[in-house]
Amino acid sequence: MNQQTIDIGINLMHRSFHQDRDLVVARAEAAGVTPLILTGTHERNSEEAARYAARFPGKMYATAGIHPHDARNCTDQTIQKLRRLASLPQVVAVGECGLDYNRDFSPREVQRKWFEAQIELACELRMPLFLHEREAHGDFVHMLKPYSGRIHKAVVHCFTGTAQELEVYLNMGFYIGITGWICDERRGKHLRELVKKIPLNRLMIETDAPFLTPRDLQVKPQDGRNEPAFLPHITQAAAFCLGITAEEAAQATTATAKEFFGLE
Repeated sequence: MNQQTIDIGINLMHRSFHQDRDLVVARAEAAGVTPLILTGTHERNSEEAARYAARFPGKMYATAGIHPHDARNCTDQTIQKLRRLASLPQVVAVGECGLDYNRDFSPREVQRKWFEAQIELACELRMPLFLHEREAHGDFVHMLKPYSGRIHKAVVHCFTGTAQELEVYLNMGFYIGITGWICDERRGKHLRELVKKIPLNRLMIETDAPFLTPRDLQVKPQDGRNEPAFLPHITQAAAFCLGITAEEAAQATTATAKEFFGLE
């Protein structure tokens, strides 16, 4: 399959890509994975993602945001910096932002404070939200609901939750990002059923590279690192669950991603 697919979530500024970033991008393009949307997770990283994306106009975009793990490092200047980044043409969403009660790298009240600040920023700028939620569903929904009329669009990236959680997100009008988790016959089994409940015009595919390497790749990467060239494999796994061809899944999820992020 060399149908165009869009990787809506790749941590390309991660240190594991420092040695061969340009090669990773070239391999993605050779696999039909274009454009790439680079995930911003803290101030410096969001700036680096925007700068790198600017080198590939129309082929690469970025998000700008503060991941809950990094919320503890926010300052009075943080939102102003994100606002400035968000004004750049290659920056297409606010995030990755949200709540993570699994690891609690930042205190929960600090996570909530900076998550709210980013929701407000996205509403103010009429930009999509790129969302992260882990073991924090109740507070996450509670914080987003008051903004329901004002949120432009939102995607719950790397969804791995329950059927009930999925139903809540879909009822809120959110889009859903599915990763290589669906390729894991142990942890991802439930996702294979749940993906059938996601309308194609709300479904997007992502690698979340370098993390979440598909477990069932025939040729495993030596360093275990995930990369966007593996996105067609994830698309194929999702297509199998949906009972459609890989080409149909690629076409639908690409159209959804273009509409969501406002890409040309």
